[in-house]
Amino acid sequence: MASRSYGQYCGVTTAVELIGERWALLIVRDLLVGPRRYTDLKQGLPRIPTNILSTRLKELQEGGIVRRVPLMNCGLVYELTPYGRELEPIVLALGRWGFPQMGDPAPEDVVTADSLTMALRTAFRADAAADLPSADYEVHIADVVLRVQVDGAQLRIAQLAPPAPPVGGRLPAGEPELVFAAGPGIRRLISGELTPAEAIDREVLAVVSGDATLLERFAATFHIDPTGASGLAA
Repeated sequence: MASRSYGQYCGVTTAVELIGERWALLIVRDLLVGPRRYTDLKQGLPRIPTNILSTRLKELQEGGIVRRVPLMNCGLVYELTPYGRELEPIVLALGRWGFPQMGDPAPEDVVTADSLTMALRTAFRADAAADLPSADYEVHIADVVLRVQVDGAQLRIAQLAPPAPPVGGRLPAGEPELVFAAGPGIRRLISGELTPAEAIDREVLAVVSGDATLLERFAATFHIDPTGASGLAA
Protein backbone atom coordinates (compact mmCIF):
# COMPACT_ATOMS: atom_id res chain seq x y z
CA MET A 1 0.00 0.00 0.00
CA ALA A 2 1.17 3.54 -0.65
CA SER A 3 2.94 5.07 2.34
CA ARG A 4 0.81 8.22 2.18
CA SER A 5 -2.38 8.04 4.24
CA TYR A 6 -5.39 10.35 4.20
CA GLY A 7 -6.16 9.50 7.81
CA GLN A 8 -9.84 8.77 7.22
CA TYR A 9 -11.74 5.59 8.03
CA CYS A 10 -13.63 5.14 4.75
CA GLY A 11 -13.80 2.56 1.97
CA VAL A 12 -13.26 5.21 -0.70
CA THR A 13 -10.20 6.46 1.18
CA THR A 14 -8.78 2.94 1.40
CA ALA A 15 -9.38 2.38 -2.33
CA VAL A 16 -7.62 5.63 -3.23
CA GLU A 17 -4.69 4.73 -0.97
CA LEU A 18 -4.41 1.39 -2.76
CA ILE A 19 -4.70 2.48 -6.40
CA GLY A 20 -4.80 6.28 -6.38
CA GLU A 21 -1.07 6.93 -6.74
CA ARG A 22 0.08 8.17 -10.15
CA TRP A 23 0.35 5.35 -12.74
CA ALA A 24 -1.09 2.68 -10.44
CA LEU A 25 -4.46 2.44 -12.16
CA LEU A 26 -2.84 2.30 -15.60
CA ILE A 27 -0.73 -0.65 -14.44
CA VAL A 28 -3.95 -2.33 -13.35
CA ARG A 29 -5.53 -1.46 -16.71
CA ASP A 30 -2.75 -3.18 -18.64
CA LEU A 31 -2.76 -6.22 -16.34
CA LEU A 32 -6.50 -6.60 -16.97
CA VAL A 33 -5.51 -7.49 -20.55
CA GLY A 34 -3.22 -10.25 -19.28
CA PRO A 35 -0.09 -11.08 -17.25
CA ARG A 36 2.93 -8.98 -18.16
CA ARG A 37 6.66 -9.06 -17.57
CA TYR A 38 8.28 -5.94 -16.15
CA THR A 39 9.62 -5.05 -19.61
CA ASP A 40 6.15 -5.47 -21.14
CA LEU A 41 4.68 -3.04 -18.61
CA LYS A 42 7.46 -0.54 -19.28
CA GLN A 43 6.87 -0.73 -23.04
CA GLY A 44 3.12 -0.30 -22.55
CA LEU A 45 3.66 2.76 -20.34
CA PRO A 46 6.59 4.40 -22.16
CA ARG A 47 6.60 7.57 -20.05
CA ILE A 48 6.67 5.96 -16.63
CA PRO A 49 10.06 6.29 -14.89
CA THR A 50 11.52 2.90 -14.06
CA ASN A 51 11.79 3.70 -10.35
CA ILE A 52 8.11 4.67 -10.23
CA LEU A 53 7.09 1.47 -12.03
CA SER A 54 9.06 -0.60 -9.53
CA THR A 55 7.58 1.32 -6.59
CA ARG A 56 4.00 1.03 -7.83
CA LEU A 57 4.35 -2.70 -8.49
CA LYS A 58 5.68 -3.18 -4.96
CA GLU A 59 2.80 -1.16 -3.50
CA LEU A 60 0.22 -3.08 -5.54
CA GLN A 61 1.73 -6.36 -4.38
CA GLU A 62 1.65 -5.24 -0.76
CA GLY A 63 -2.00 -4.27 -1.22
CA GLY A 64 -2.90 -7.76 -2.48
CA ILE A 65 -3.82 -6.45 -5.94
CA VAL A 66 -0.88 -7.79 -7.97
CA ARG A 67 1.30 -10.85 -7.54
CA ARG A 68 4.48 -12.03 -9.18
CA VAL A 69 4.44 -15.59 -10.45
CA PRO A 70 6.59 -17.84 -12.65
CA LEU A 71 5.15 -18.66 -16.06
CA MET A 72 6.53 -21.34 -18.36
CA ASN A 73 8.86 -19.94 -21.04
CA CYS A 74 8.35 -16.38 -19.74
CA GLY A 75 10.12 -16.27 -16.40
CA LEU A 76 8.49 -14.13 -13.73
CA VAL A 77 5.41 -12.14 -14.68
CA TYR A 78 3.05 -9.80 -12.88
CA GLU A 79 -0.63 -10.67 -12.81
CA LEU A 80 -3.71 -9.46 -10.98
CA THR A 81 -4.86 -11.42 -7.97
CA PRO A 82 -8.56 -12.38 -7.76
CA TYR A 83 -8.97 -9.29 -5.56
CA GLY A 84 -7.24 -7.19 -8.21
CA ARG A 85 -9.45 -8.56 -10.99
CA GLU A 86 -12.47 -7.23 -9.12
CA LEU A 87 -11.32 -3.82 -10.35
CA GLU A 88 -12.31 -4.68 -13.95
CA PRO A 89 -15.87 -3.30 -13.89
CA ILE A 90 -14.59 -0.24 -12.02
CA VAL A 91 -11.87 0.43 -14.62
CA LEU A 92 -14.37 -0.05 -17.48
CA ALA A 93 -16.83 2.30 -15.78
CA LEU A 94 -14.07 4.90 -15.33
CA GLY A 95 -13.28 4.61 -19.03
CA ARG A 96 -16.91 5.26 -19.95
CA TRP A 97 -17.09 8.13 -17.47
CA GLY A 98 -13.95 9.78 -18.86
CA PHE A 99 -14.88 9.25 -22.52
CA PRO A 100 -16.91 12.50 -22.99
CA GLN A 101 -13.98 14.59 -21.74
CA MET A 102 -11.29 13.06 -23.96
CA GLY A 103 -11.46 15.62 -26.73
CA ASP A 104 -8.93 15.45 -29.55
CA PRO A 105 -5.57 13.79 -28.88
CA ALA A 106 -2.48 15.90 -28.32
CA PRO A 107 0.37 15.38 -30.80
CA GLU A 108 2.41 13.57 -28.15
CA ASP A 109 -0.41 11.24 -27.03
CA VAL A 110 0.17 7.57 -27.77
CA VAL A 111 -2.12 4.59 -28.29
CA THR A 112 -0.83 1.27 -27.01
CA ALA A 113 -2.17 -2.20 -27.69
CA ASP A 114 -3.32 -2.61 -24.10
CA SER A 115 -4.96 0.83 -23.91
CA LEU A 116 -6.81 0.21 -27.19
CA THR A 117 -7.86 -3.25 -26.04
CA MET A 118 -9.34 -1.80 -22.87
CA ALA A 119 -10.97 1.04 -24.82
CA LEU A 120 -12.78 -1.48 -27.00
CA ARG A 121 -13.77 -3.52 -23.97
CA THR A 122 -15.09 -0.32 -22.40
CA ALA A 123 -17.21 0.50 -25.47
CA PHE A 124 -18.43 -3.07 -26.06
CA ARG A 125 -22.21 -3.43 -25.80
CA ALA A 126 -22.85 -7.06 -25.02
CA ASP A 127 -26.61 -6.51 -25.10
CA ALA A 128 -26.51 -5.18 -28.66
CA ALA A 129 -24.01 -7.82 -29.81
CA ALA A 130 -26.18 -10.63 -28.47
CA ASP A 131 -28.85 -9.80 -31.06
CA LEU A 132 -26.44 -9.56 -34.00
CA PRO A 133 -24.56 -12.16 -36.07
CA SER A 134 -20.96 -12.83 -35.11
CA ALA A 135 -18.26 -10.64 -36.63
CA ASP A 136 -14.49 -10.82 -37.02
CA TYR A 137 -12.55 -7.56 -37.43
CA GLU A 138 -8.92 -6.53 -37.79
CA VAL A 139 -8.39 -2.99 -36.51
CA HIS A 140 -5.30 -0.89 -37.31
CA ILE A 141 -4.60 2.27 -35.31
CA ALA A 142 -1.11 3.75 -35.67
CA ASP A 143 1.27 0.81 -35.20
CA VAL A 144 -1.25 -1.20 -33.19
CA VAL A 145 -3.16 -4.04 -34.86
CA LEU A 146 -5.85 -5.95 -33.01
CA ARG A 147 -8.00 -8.90 -34.02
CA VAL A 148 -11.46 -8.29 -32.60
CA GLN A 149 -13.92 -11.18 -32.60
CA VAL A 150 -17.52 -10.82 -31.45
CA ASP A 151 -19.67 -13.90 -30.98
CA GLY A 152 -22.98 -13.05 -29.38
CA ALA A 153 -22.26 -11.36 -26.07
CA GLN A 154 -18.68 -12.69 -26.07
CA LEU A 155 -15.74 -10.47 -27.02
CA ARG A 156 -12.22 -11.69 -27.76
CA ILE A 157 -9.36 -9.36 -28.61
CA ALA A 158 -5.88 -10.53 -29.66
CA GLN A 159 -2.83 -8.34 -30.25
CA LEU A 160 -1.23 -8.82 -33.68
CA ALA A 161 1.15 -5.85 -33.67
CA PRO A 162 3.41 -4.78 -32.15
CA PRO A 163 4.42 -8.39 -31.51
CA ALA A 164 2.36 -9.53 -28.54
CA PRO A 165 4.05 -10.37 -25.24
CA PRO A 166 4.76 -14.10 -24.93
CA VAL A 167 1.98 -14.24 -22.34
CA GLY A 168 -0.53 -12.86 -24.83
CA GLY A 169 -2.10 -16.20 -25.69
CA ARG A 170 -2.78 -17.90 -29.01
CA LEU A 171 -3.55 -15.92 -32.11
CA PRO A 172 -6.93 -16.50 -33.77
CA ALA A 173 -7.13 -18.72 -36.84
CA GLY A 174 -8.71 -17.85 -40.18
CA GLU A 175 -9.12 -14.52 -41.91
CA PRO A 176 -11.04 -11.48 -40.59
CA GLU A 177 -14.24 -10.47 -42.35
CA LEU A 178 -13.29 -6.79 -42.28
CA VAL A 179 -9.93 -5.04 -42.03
CA PHE A 180 -9.98 -1.30 -41.43
CA ALA A 181 -7.54 1.41 -40.37
CA ALA A 182 -8.42 4.38 -38.20
CA GLY A 183 -6.90 7.17 -36.18
CA PRO A 184 -7.82 8.40 -32.70
CA GLY A 185 -10.81 10.01 -34.39
CA ILE A 186 -12.46 6.60 -34.20
CA ARG A 187 -13.94 7.91 -30.96
CA ARG A 188 -16.30 9.98 -33.14
CA LEU A 189 -17.64 6.73 -34.61
CA ILE A 190 -17.92 5.11 -31.18
CA SER A 191 -19.75 8.16 -29.81
CA GLY A 192 -22.19 8.16 -32.72
CA GLU A 193 -21.06 11.62 -33.80
CA LEU A 194 -20.24 10.13 -37.21
CA THR A 195 -21.91 7.28 -39.06
CA PRO A 196 -19.60 4.73 -40.71
CA ALA A 197 -20.22 6.35 -44.10
CA GLU A 198 -19.38 9.80 -42.72
CA ALA A 199 -16.27 8.43 -41.00
CA ILE A 200 -15.03 7.06 -44.32
CA ASP A 201 -15.96 10.24 -46.20
CA ARG A 202 -14.05 12.38 -43.67
CA GLU A 203 -11.11 9.96 -43.70
CA VAL A 204 -11.49 9.12 -40.02
CA LEU A 205 -11.15 5.49 -41.08
CA ALA A 206 -10.49 3.51 -44.23
CA VAL A 207 -11.55 0.03 -45.23
CA VAL A 208 -8.50 -2.03 -46.17
CA SER A 209 -10.31 -5.20 -47.20
CA GLY A 210 -13.43 -7.20 -46.56
CA ASP A 211 -17.10 -6.39 -46.16
CA ALA A 212 -17.45 -2.64 -45.54
CA THR A 213 -21.09 -3.05 -44.48
CA LEU A 214 -19.80 -4.66 -41.27
CA LEU A 215 -18.80 -1.18 -40.10
CA GLU A 216 -22.46 -0.62 -39.27
CA ARG A 217 -22.36 -3.67 -37.00
CA PHE A 218 -19.11 -2.48 -35.45
CA ALA A 219 -20.65 0.91 -34.67
CA ALA A 220 -23.70 -0.73 -33.10
CA THR A 221 -21.57 -3.10 -31.03
CA PHE A 222 -18.93 -0.61 -29.83
CA HIS A 223 -20.69 2.51 -28.66
CA ILE A 224 -20.60 4.97 -25.76
CA ASP A 225 -23.26 7.66 -25.60
CA PRO A 226 -21.23 10.72 -24.50
CA THR A 227 -24.33 12.37 -23.07
CA GLY A 228 -25.64 9.31 -21.29
CA ALA A 229 -22.16 8.43 -19.99
CA SER A 230 -21.78 11.65 -18.04
CA GLY A 231 -24.98 13.64 -18.11
CA LEU A 232 -23.14 16.46 -19.90
CA ALA A 233 -24.87 18.38 -22.63
CA ALA A 234 -23.74 17.44 -26.13
